[in-house]
Amino acid sequence: MEQEALTREVADLRLAERLRNLRQARRWSLDELSALSGVSRASLSRIENGDVSPTASVLGRLAGAHGLTFSRLIAELESDGPALVARADQREWVDPATGFRRRSVSPPSPDFDCELLQCELPAGALIDYPLPPRPGLEHHLYLQEGALELTIDRSVHRLSAGDCVRYKLFGASRFRAVGRRPARYVLALR
Repeated sequence: MEQEALTREVADLRLAERLRNLRQARRWSLDELSALSGVSRASLSRIENGDVSPTASVLGRLAGAHGLTFSRLIAELESDGPALVARADQREWVDPATGFRRRSVSPPSPDFDCELLQCELPAGALIDYPLPPRPGLEHHLYLQEGALELTIDRSVHRLSAGDCVRYKLFGASRFRAVGRRPARYVLALR
């Protein structure tokens, strides 16, 4: 448990540095990023200083402001990732607010257009993404276990285990695990 907490703390500090570097590379002030993302200046400062861990919703807003997918936002910059990504090397991020778990099965790479994620949303948990990271981002979601209510641009899709939905994201989206079990799904992004 102590090692896991230390690993999460290091990951949070790396993420804080990544977010700060992205903003500074664009020569944006905290106020400018706040206006673009809808995240308060105070929250941005606390996130970039590593004082707090951002939620999935906040990371979604920041990804949208930077024109990146969520995965590319949190991934380390690597120009040539390995062809084989062992389970032990697949990075996982946990939303401190909802317990949402997102494992990057095939990490994003500038050399490939597709990303593969394995996700788990706890029973009853809800995540809203007000903006897409990139208009027209293609999603293929395969629900492995549980039940999921997915709202895409005001269209509601109710998925049961084994269902698959594909869509291009142009507006807001909402993920809600319904029922007593977590919703476990695989998500392909392109």
